[in-house]
Amino acid sequence: MNASGLDRAPWRGLANGLRGSHVNIESLVQANERALASLHHGDLPRWQAALATLTVKSPCLDPDHPAPRLGAAVDDPEALRAGLMELHPWRKGPLCLGGVAIDSEWRSDWKWDRIRDHLDLDGAHVLDVGCGNGYFGWRMLGAGARCVVGIDPTVLFVMQWLAQARFAGAAHNYVLPLRDTDLPRDVGRFDVVCSMGVLYHRRDPVDHLARLHGWLRTDGQLLLETLVVADDEALHPPGRYARMRNVHEVPAVPRLLGQLESAGFAAPRVLDLSPTTVQEQRSTDWMRFESLDRCLDPVDPRRTIEGHPAPLRAVVLAGGSRP
Repeated sequence: MNASGLDRAPWRGLANGLRGSHVNIESLVQANERALASLHHGDLPRWQAALATLTVKSPCLDPDHPAPRLGAAVDDPEALRAGLMELHPWRKGPLCLGGVAIDSEWRSDWKWDRIRDHLDLDGAHVLDVGCGNGYFGWRMLGAGARCVVGIDPTVLFVMQWLAQARFAGAAHNYVLPLRDTDLPRDVGRFDVVCSMGVLYHRRDPVDHLARLHGWLRTDGQLLLETLVVADDEALHPPGRYARMRNVHEVPAVPRLLGQLESAGFAAPRVLDLSPTTVQEQRSTDWMRFESLDRCLDPVDPRRTIEGHPAPLRAVVLAGGSRP
């Protein structure tokens, strides 16, 4: 156990999953150890108690489904459901744990369908920055990735991943409680780097892109998903954007592509440009707080409640270095 009382066992396979990669395994493991040792949250004891109630009948993994199937169906699904509900809210999914369906806030499978055919994941070592509870890691394993290292500082998401890992068994999809700024610059390089839903939360988006570039092999792929505006000028919300406090810049597409080129990425191109709908992001039994429908103007859903353009998301693919 570490200082927070978390067993390190779920992370022990990390080094093996990265064997043969261009990642500095020792540097990454040490960063994770430091983060785990200082992990704290007022609800951590309650979440740990919830994890202790989860009964796993037989660990197994069948990830190539809209709701990845983790673990064999348990004998008492209502008890399992109650335990998993203690880890509310579930933002990313859907998921199926021990036969219990988790209908998360986001239909993350829709986003996956927009990106999966553009990524070369066969045998890849992947870094997923801002990974949430690790949903996309399961989908990447299902598409052939060798190992997915997700980083996210939100303690609840780490706890949700720990629940999933119990049901999945030995699988090289990890969530480390790190911010991108916590990840050592000498951590080495991954075959694929993903950053989805992170860029607009960064005060310095150029610094974020530079960090991503430093962690990507020259022949690798960057997958970036972010809010954009259809206007020519970037949006810098003076207050909130769609009720979110920490949205610093929403770029226009030409500005975003220029930022990627300035960071050293090769031939960035937009794969998809889609508005976020209230069918893709919504409240459910597993996420009972307000969701997108409460963040849009009730008279004109093309605007946010603050009067900004409604969420429009771009998926961009780029190479690791210029030709």
